Amino acid sequence: MANQADKKTTILSIKLLGLAIIMFVFAMWVMPPLYDALCEVLGINGKTTGDQYTVIDSQIDTSRIVKVQFVAQNNEQMPWEFAPNTSQVEVHPGASSHVTFFAKNTQNRFMVSQAIPSIVPSRAAQYFHKTECFCFNQQPLAAGKDADLPLQFIIDRDLPEDIHVITLSYTIFDVTEMAAKQDSVASSSK
Repeated sequence: MANQADKKTTILSIKLLGLAIIMFVFAMWVMPPLYDALCEVLGINGKTTGDQYTVIDSQIDTSRIVKVQFVAQNNEQMPWEFAPNTSQVEVHPGASSHVTFFAKNTQNRFMVSQAIPSIVPSRAAQYFHKTECFCFNQQPLAAGKDADLPLQFIIDRDLPEDIHVITLSYTIFDVTEMAAKQDSVASSSK
C-alpha cells in the first residue's frame, strides 16, 4: 500500500515539475514576443522601435518647447546603480538633444546590461527619434566600474500640439548569462 502511495506521489511530483518548467518557458520565451506584438498592434505602452533614427535635415520649431523627463529603474534582479544624469530637459521640436544616464556595476563580478525604453504618452513614441542610444546595445561593465551612457534624440516637428511633456523611461536588465551564451555560440560557429 505504501509503495503505491509513493508511486502516486512521484508521478504527481513529476507532473508538477513539468508544469513549473512549462510555465517558466512560457514566461521567459513566449510572453515577451506576444507582449511586443500586442503593444505594436494596439499602439500601447509607448514602446519605441529600438532602431537608430537617421537624421534628415529639418527646421527647428523655435515656437514650441517640449519638456522631456527621464526616469530610470532596475529590473528586480538587476543590482546596478542606474539613473539619469539629468532629470529633464526642455527642447524645441526638430533640434538634436543629448543627455546621459549613469550606470555602475556594484557587484564584484563582470556583468552585462540591456536597457528597454518606454515613452509616455504612448502616442508620442512615433515622434521621439533616438539617433544614438545606449539601449541599442548591451552594456558590459567590469566589477565596480561605472559609465555615462549616451542618449541623443530629436523630437519630430509633427508632434501633436497638445503634447507638452514626454517621459522617457528605461528599465535596465541583467543579461550577463544571455550575452555569455551568445558569445559561446558565436565562437563555436567560427
